[in-house]
Amino acid sequence: MGEIRNAERTRKKILDAAREEFFSKGFSSTRIESIAARANVKKQLLYHYFKGKDEIFEAVMDILYSEHQPIALQTPTNPALLAAHRLKVNIEYRMDFQRFTAWEALEDQPKNPQRETIRKQVLQSYVEDLKVKKDVGLVPENLDPALLTLAITSLTTYPLVFADATKMITGMSPTDQEFQEKWMAFLTQISEKIFYNSAE
Repeated sequence: MGEIRNAERTRKKILDAAREEFFSKGFSSTRIESIAARANVKKQLLYHYFKGKDEIFEAVMDILYSEHQPIALQTPTNPALLAAHRLKVNIEYRMDFQRFTAWEALEDQPKNPQRETIRKQVLQSYVEDLKVKKDVGLVPENLDPALLTLAITSLTTYPLVFADATKMITGMSPTDQEFQEKWMAFLTQISEKIFYNSAE
């Protein structure tokens, strides 16, 4: 039993290290040696648990998606609170994932149709949520739910992913509490101008 627990701990240590490497360097620039060094294990031991970088990447992404899917699917009833809510979720639970999406856009990574389907389902669930809200009069008739979803996604992702641009524009880092509070208040302010008849 002790050996099994040790094996589980070692595997988790490798995956935690790999997550840090992938999210800070991207898939292409991450090396097996750097994962092993960060995990403080020998490279040979790493190969005892995984066949190579692709398999480690798949395991890391599977964990990430299983952690974040339930959180991502929660939305407030009042559409004026959607952007602030999405920003809060991104800050508290998905900062690593948001940064990783920037790497994903810039480089070739192993494709996984199942994960792509899950991600599409999550994003489409936001569109469907706004369609329902539109049907009951909470979203203006002249606004497209898909384009609104894209706008909210951009506003709640870009400042976190592109930290340098955020600092150059605002003088604050996206990790600063002051920035987060101000940006959340701003998102609510502009959302209240977009949506009407919002439920409390």
